[in-house]
Amino acid sequence: MFVLHSYAWAVVFCIITMFCWGSWANTQKLAKKGWRFELFYWDYTIGVLLLTLVLGLTLGSNGTDGRPFLADLGQASHASIYSALIGGAIFNLANILLVAAIDIAGMSVAFPVGIGLALVLGVFVNYLEHPAGNAVVLFGGVLLVVLAIILDAVAYRKLPGGSAGVSTKGLILSLACGVTMGFFYRFVAAAMYPDFAVPQPGKMGPYAAVFVFAVGILLSNFILGTFIMKKPFVGAPVSFGDYFKGGLGTHLTGILGGIVWGIGMSFNIIAAGRATFSISYGLGQGATMVAAFWGVFIWKEFRDAPKGTNGYILAMFACFLIGLALIIVARTS
Repeated sequence: MFVLHSYAWAVVFCIITMFCWGSWANTQKLAKKGWRFELFYWDYTIGVLLLTLVLGLTLGSNGTDGRPFLADLGQASHASIYSALIGGAIFNLANILLVAAIDIAGMSVAFPVGIGLALVLGVFVNYLEHPAGNAVVLFGGVLLVVLAIILDAVAYRKLPGGSAGVSTKGLILSLACGVTMGFFYRFVAAAMYPDFAVPQPGKMGPYAAVFVFAVGILLSNFILGTFIMKKPFVGAPVSFGDYFKGGLGTHLTGILGGIVWGIGMSFNIIAAGRATFSISYGLGQGATMVAAFWGVFIWKEFRDAPKGTNGYILAMFACFLIGLALIIVARTS
């Protein structure tokens, strides 16, 4: 299978992750007007699964390092498979909360608050399991990310209606997403052997692990996705009949969103073999800044903000940039 041997290339892969994770949600905004996120999300989960399968049968089945994709799946222990499936289910819950928060509060709020918090928790949890790099530099970067989250929340509360009930719900959903998403990566990492070039019995390489993770997302969605269709956070319930009323273009938009996110997840896991799980995850979650850029400058989600709000937004971007730079150099410090 294809394995990275350079830390510089691992950082490049994490940057690709950052852009994929920060951009996939645009497909939700590009779906036809009135297409509910509860319906969009089914296509998204299908896209993630298809992408991980294709990568497993291509990059995961060629090269001299590790085990080929199908052989790796076949020898995986029940414990490793269950761990990756649980990671998929946890992620699915967190991502449903994120997509709901985007639907209510917009990308420039849901990502900095939800994914920023997930970055903090995820780096901490993964570092405890596999400590590597300069802890002072690493967590200094994390603290700057925390400050960026606070600045974004302050800016959001200045929007007209920012203290209204539906907006408060958006913030609460973002926070719940962050707490939940901070833990999914650890379960996926636990299913893998740390040096991807040296396989371990029962453990999986990156391609098999991320595929099983994607299966966990889809399977868990039959419970979680069905539940939010019947009990949506906002609006009337929707049914599977509504889903099948969507046109081909509408469904392809959701599948595209899943493919974009799946590329990011796969590249992040591949990079973890050189960058460590904590740094790879932390860099990937720099997607927060990418999503905030989309929300602020492309979708104009702060166009009605009062004078002085731009200062908070600029400070947020500065804190994220410096924090991510510290996370990068922590591996080599």
